[in-house]
Amino acid sequence: MNQTAILFLACILAGFALVKMPVIPFLASLASLFHVIGALAILIFALAILYLGAKAFFKKL
Repeated sequence: MNQTAILFLACILAGFALVKMPVIPFLASLASLFHVIGALAILIFALAILYLGAKAFFKKL
């Protein structure tokens, strides 16, 4: 399997971890920043995986 795709999947999971992270008192002021960074990571790396899949699909045609 493509190592890059596995890395991107791990990045998506890390993005979900940032979004679902419980609020820690000394990091409470950064909670919204973690949500934004997590959502961006999910979107960017999901699009990257879709790009790799489309590239592999059209290469086989």
